[in-house]
Formats: sequence, C-alpha cells, structure tokens
Amino acid sequence: MTSRAEWALSSQELIVAALRTPAGSLFAQPWFDRMALKVLAGWFFPLSRLWAAASVAEGSVERYFAEVPIDPQARLARRLQHRLNRFERARFDVLDSEARWEDAFFGAAPVSFDKLATIERKRLIDNNTYNMQRWRFMCLGLTGNVAPIRWNIPSPKTVEKIYRPLAADLPRAFSAPEVMPKVAVSRSVAGPSGQNYWLRFKSPAPRMADQVVARVYEPAGVVDPPTLIFGHGICVEFDKWRGLVDEVAGLVAMGMRVVRPEAPWHGRRVPPGQYAGERFMATAPIGALDLFTSAAREWSVLIDWCRNATNGPVCIGGSSLGAMTAQLIATKAHDWPARLRPDALLLITHCGHIHDAVVEGALAQIWGIQQATVANGWNSELVQLYLPLIDPTGTPVVEPENIVSVLGECDDVTPFHSARELIQDWRIPNDNVFISNHGHFSVPLAMMRNHAPLRRFRAVLDRIS
Repeated sequence: MTSRAEWALSSQELIVAALRTPAGSLFAQPWFDRMALKVLAGWFFPLSRLWAAASVAEGSVERYFAEVPIDPQARLARRLQHRLNRFERARFDVLDSEARWEDAFFGAAPVSFDKLATIERKRLIDNNTYNMQRWRFMCLGLTGNVAPIRWNIPSPKTVEKIYRPLAADLPRAFSAPEVMPKVAVSRSVAGPSGQNYWLRFKSPAPRMADQVVARVYEPAGVVDPPTLIFGHGICVEFDKWRGLVDEVAGLVAMGMRVVRPEAPWHGRRVPPGQYAGERFMATAPIGALDLFTSAAREWSVLIDWCRNATNGPVCIGGSSLGAMTAQLIATKAHDWPARLRPDALLLITHCGHIHDAVVEGALAQIWGIQQATVANGWNSELVQLYLPLIDPTGTPVVEPENIVSVLGECDDVTPFHSARELIQDWRIPNDNVFISNHGHFSVPLAMMRNHAPLRRFRAVLDRIS
C-alpha cells in the first residue's frame, strides 16, 4: 500500500517527467518566472521562516512564538500546537532515517545493495515530507505578517576586522589547502544512468566548522569520464527535496560524472533555526563573503579528488549561485597549482557582479537586503571595499572556447545585462553562448527539453580530452 508521503513523492517526480514532454514548453515561458516570483514572495519564503522556527521549537508553542514574534493568541496557539505535533513527527522521522543512512552508507558493517536502496529512498521520502511541512503553516494566516528573513546584519567594523586584510590579499583569501583534508567515499546505490554515492570531508575554510557533502552521479561503463563539479542555486537542496528540476541530468546520460556539493548553509549544513540559504541573506554582506571564500576552498578539495579519480577533464559550473561560485573560482585560481585549475566552465543563469544580483535582482527586492544593510550602517562606498572578494575580476584560468554560458534575456534575478557584459569581456565564442527568451526559473525548464547547451559542453570536453 502506497503511503501518503510516497504518493506525494511520486506526484512530484511525475510533474518533472511531464515537463520533459512537448507540453512542458508551455511552462518554460516568461509567465512562469512571474508566477514563481509571486509564489516565492507570498508563500515560500514566509512559510520557510515559519518552518525554520518550528525546527527548533521542539513542539513548544511558547518557544515557537519566541522565534517568530507574533501575537500569541489563545486560538492561534491551539491551532499551532496541532501543527507543531505533526511537524515533530516528521522531524523525528528525518533524524531516524538520516542516522540509519549514515550507518548504512558510511558505517563499517557491510550492507546489501538492495538494503542501501531502501534506506536511501526512505531518507528521501522523509526529508521531502519534512520540507513539505511548510505548507501546514499556510492556513494560520501568518504569511503576510512574517518577514521572510530573520536579519542578523553585522556592523561594518565587524566585517572590516575579518575581511579588510583579505580584500588586500586575494591570493590568501582564496588559497587552496596545502594539505587536502581526507575525503570519505560512501557506498553506492543505483541511479538513473549509473551509480550514485557521496563524498564527505571537513571544510578547509576557517569560518566553516562543519563537513562538506557532495553527491556524485557516476555514469555506467565509462572509463575515466570527464567530471563536472556543479553548484546549485540559493535555497536549493537537491539531496533534501524531490521533484526538483535538474538542468544537467542529461550530462550523466552523455557519459559525464557530475558532482553536486552542498553549498554552505544548505542541505545538511543548514544552521539550527534557519532554512536553506537564509544565512547568506540574513548576514549580508558577510554572508556572501563567507560563502564564496569558503566554497572556493571546498571546491579545490573536490577538484583534487576528481583529478585522482579520473584522467579525464575536470570542470566546474553551476546554476545561479553555483554558477557565480564557479566563475569566481575561475578568476581566483591563477594562484592555485595547475592541477587544481578547472579545464572548462558551464555557467547557467549567472551574472557578472554579485552586487547586481543582491541589489538589483528580483529576489533581492523580495528579501529587502539593501534596506536591511543600510539600516545597519552600510552604504555603497563600504560595500565597494569588499567587491574584489566576491566578483570575478580579471581573466579566468579557462580559455574562452572552453566556457559555455546559458542565459535568459528576461532574467531579472541574476540580471541578464550583467551576464552579457561578462561574456563579452571574457570573449566567449558565440557558438558557446545560448541566449533564449526566458527568465531565471524558466531557463532550467527549457534545458530539460533542449539539450543543445549540454551537447555543446560535451563537445568542448571531447575536444580537450
């Protein structure tokens, strides 16, 4: 008998499968981007804040109200208690399934292939159910009264103490570890086009006291496949949600290994009481400084691991936040050993300057980042001091003909005009630039049906192999 959670999971996967059909082109249009922004602004982010408060309330209405400062009316408290009880059951299911997954995939005792698959599916179902608890808070009528972010903006003096010396010494800010941390490799399970397994290691970044986790999609029957380290967008958790649009899934079927690292404060790295990516916004501008300088060091470890795992090219890329991480690394890696420099880049819905996304971008307008930072003593002159740490300044270590860019001319999240300036500055060949009449969210939908950018990227790798 199919459980409600399994039915919901199957429904999400069916929706994604439908988007790959010709009918999916109806959704891969600019209207979808407008609708997506309205859903994010009106529901997803406020509900995520309510969900994050529940994650540390431990079923207590009093603790919940302390996390979300709203009027604790008796009627609201009774309705809330029922939802917190359901939430706690989902939270304990996740804790249990994650512990079982940990023992099965990284433990010493042998586990059968079938049991691994069962444990992994249970983990996915429980995590998806837990994340879907957001919608339980919708009928409380609080979304219009709750800020989407719990702000914790640092003072300019705090940031100056940490990052002003590094802004004057970029090689030190982005230095790869001299001694790479040990990378643990999990047992594997079957994936759509081969095997999936996980990598795990302690973050080498001084301001990250946690572990990095990356999921590896290994193609079947390919010796020394080319590898793409691919970063996700803000708030995206590929190992926690199901039914997400995966714009590069076709690369595994084309014989490529794809490594998907979890960015700081995402996935298994979300701080208590927050939702994925919230800290990046809530602590601006230090959130961006921490994330990009940390991710650069972490990706250097993954590049090192990939070099040891294959004789094929090792490339980096991403979508949105992940793409901007990749292009930043590509300009900072001049000071890295040659073996750590990527061979090619795949950039999807990126822009040339982080400032353009976090000030002009449509999501930034929803979050109100500029207003929050100004209210805490920041101005454009102070922010300019730190842009060299988060912008892809100078030329990349990758040759222009080895860079593929996929953009939507209606993108107002990572503004299209900013990306166009970058690809012109980098002199990326026209054959490697794919521009369509789409926005930030409809570009990945279009890529599910149109694999021309992926085929071009694969051709680039075939040429440099």
